[in-house]
Amino acid sequence: MRMLQKFLSLFVLLLVVAASATGALAQQQKRLAFVIGNAAYPSGAMVTPANDAGLIAQTLQAAGFDVVGARDVDQESLRGALRDFLGKVSAAGPDAVVFVYLAGQGVQFEGENYFLPVDAQIANPADVPLQAMRLSDVTKSLAGLPTKVNIVVLDAARPNAFPQTNQPLAGGLALVDPDPNMLIAFNAAPGTVAPEGKGPYGAYAQALAEMMRDGGLSLDDVFDRTRLRVNEVTQGAEVPWNASKISAPFVFFDRAPDAPAPKVSEAESQANRTREIRDFDAHDAYVAALDRDTLRGYEDFVGAYPHDPMAKRVRAIIAARREAITWRETWLRDTPEAYWSYLRRYPHGPHAWDARRRLEHFEAALEPPEDFTVYAYDVPPPPEEEIVYVDRPVLYFDDPDFDFDPPPPIAVIFLPPRPRDFIELPPPPPPVGIFLLPTPVFVPVPAWVNPPHDVFPPPDNVIFNNIHNTTIINNTTINENNNQGGGLTTGQKLTAGAVGLGAAALATKVALPALLQKKEAVLSKQNPGGLPLKPGQGGQQPGGATPLSKTLPADKLTGHALPGADGKTLPLVNGKPVLNGQNLPNNPNLPNNKSKKLLNKQGTAGGNAVTGNPVLNGQNLPNNPILPNNKSKKLLNKQGTAAGNAVTGNPVVSGQNGANGQGQNGTGKTGKKLRKIPGANGTPAANGANNASALNGQNSGQNPPNGKFKKLHNQGSGQTNGQANGQGNGAKGNGNGPKFHKLPANGTGGGNVQQKFKVNNGNPQLKVQGQPKPQRPEFHAQPKQQIQQVHRQPQAQPKPPPPGVKKPSCGHPNEPACKK
Repeated sequence: MRMLQKFLSLFVLLLVVAASATGALAQQQKRLAFVIGNAAYPSGAMVTPANDAGLIAQTLQAAGFDVVGARDVDQESLRGALRDFLGKVSAAGPDAVVFVYLAGQGVQFEGENYFLPVDAQIANPADVPLQAMRLSDVTKSLAGLPTKVNIVVLDAARPNAFPQTNQPLAGGLALVDPDPNMLIAFNAAPGTVAPEGKGPYGAYAQALAEMMRDGGLSLDDVFDRTRLRVNEVTQGAEVPWNASKISAPFVFFDRAPDAPAPKVSEAESQANRTREIRDFDAHDAYVAALDRDTLRGYEDFVGAYPHDPMAKRVRAIIAARREAITWRETWLRDTPEAYWSYLRRYPHGPHAWDARRRLEHFEAALEPPEDFTVYAYDVPPPPEEEIVYVDRPVLYFDDPDFDFDPPPPIAVIFLPPRPRDFIELPPPPPPVGIFLLPTPVFVPVPAWVNPPHDVFPPPDNVIFNNIHNTTIINNTTINENNNQGGGLTTGQKLTAGAVGLGAAALATKVALPALLQKKEAVLSKQNPGGLPLKPGQGGQQPGGATPLSKTLPADKLTGHALPGADGKTLPLVNGKPVLNGQNLPNNPNLPNNKSKKLLNKQGTAGGNAVTGNPVLNGQNLPNNPILPNNKSKKLLNKQGTAAGNAVTGNPVVSGQNGANGQGQNGTGKTGKKLRKIPGANGTPAANGANNASALNGQNSGQNPPNGKFKKLHNQGSGQTNGQANGQGNGAKGNGNGPKFHKLPANGTGGGNVQQKFKVNNGNPQLKVQGQPKPQRPEFHAQPKQQIQQVHRQPQAQPKPPPPGVKKPSCGHPNEPACKK
């Protein structure tokens, strides 16, 4: 019996310990963050949003958030990344804390706020819902998940560069109500915009990061102090706004027990917030009203100090807030009477055209009728002195027309001084990968600030584990940037960085969302140089064609690998790499070193003779490893003058040496025929199909119809060229092989000739303008061609020459071999 009692006691003890451990684990909150910084807009790149997003993401990493983020994302990528993030939040459990930060361009339309991706094309107000992401889609989705705290920050109230119309959009962002357990914050008050920062960081992002790093501050204190700091730094030009319905206690960092005592006690700070505005002096009364940021607080200041220099500025704040509240109630009511009521109060207000657009939806009169039921708002109509501030689409607090006095310094009872190491932040190094956020130089948090104790540690978060360390985080980041000159591509830096740069350096970066990780991997292969792409990196720009070099691997371009692409070595000639046209005279594939006789003994090479090799940007390599019988020396006539470019059946890149095998006609005295030379991969030299892909730098490799080839005939003397973009002659393909005709020009067949080049495969006609003087070719490295076995197809017996035409000689020295 005694043994049984001991056993039961031990079992109960184990249950208690297990329950305690389970409760401790359940109390650990998972912190998740989604950070976007869009700056590269087509209407004009912004200076700070990408850096701002990097700074906020790094601060969230230090606070124990599992952060995913990106910069300069298009609409498809933005929506897909957000969808993946919401799935991650749903799986995190009921104690999750979510932080969403969007920096870039925001706009309001008919009562809704929108965040613009970098590929948004806004030609008129109706484009906004189609081209941008609605903020309420984010907030409603988060409100439907079982989370503990949701924080949504829209750092996007900025001047827009949309085309001017007679029905303008309201400026800034629209007033909104947060859902339960949610805080919504704007970098500028509703109906106002913030001045564009000059870098490296915006005033709002830097102030928010400063307050988040202060241990023990509640969520309301963080954003109230942010408002005061931003107003101080911008001299009143920017007034942030936030609204909260969060009841659960939350801090970003804990304050250590041995932390220095605050300069203002919690009790004194609380007393200042409940003190009447009129009980402060004029300077402190303005700061107290700004700290409370309520319509009543501002009105109390104007009532107490109507003639103070700050009274004019405060009246502008009141005017913008009153109009925003009026429009919010109008939009929620959403009836013709409500919109007529707004137009009666603000006939030229910021939302006047939003009201008229809604009236068009109801098929109602666009102007208020004489008799209708006026909606009763919660705020009184604006007094006459306020109309001047809202009789326009948007309000700028730094507008020189208003000539506001700068605000007074903020007393320490409201806001402590700025930390010395957080006043002037150095700019972050440029990001080294597509979509990646910049990584700022980390400023360690004070020693008396501790990581939150109840946070589930995020995976592989070096910053969270070293928030007080002054060397580990920054040294790994700096070492990474110093290694950029080593020639690593973006993919190598991301995948093999743990070897060359250290795993800690990679961990300091903000992870890309899963969708963008896949896109980044694809784009890194297509863009091995690692250079940042233009707006809309994730896909083709609307209305624009994507260059082949951006969308196809190097080995797929025109059937040949580009020099050194995909890790391949440069080709060797005489044991040395081919660089900028050096080491080219000797062709090891031509016996007896006769490649130097590619040009005529008595001719002048004024153009580019190409013998079966690809032409890249006007560069022609005369060495052809697959010319039969080593007769490449007879490509040009002995007596001819090579004034143009001869192409014999190999691809032409960048439009050089067009028409797919239409060769050089010299000034031969006897009109000799040129023998057919097979090109690489079995493609005939004279492609009778006259494929237009040669004009665009592509080699289709198609065979002529019926597998038959015809010889190229030289018809008399004439200065000709097979080049598509200069020095051209009239060559018309007929599907059976190109024919060259003499062009009369003062009886000599030379000179500049403008003519039409007709392609028989359905492409439009191209006009080709001759050039007065061919450019000297520059040689660059070419890869080794992949020689395939040449399969000769049976050829039809050549037709006998017409009477009166002398048959060319053969079998003699310097003459082609006779056919069997």
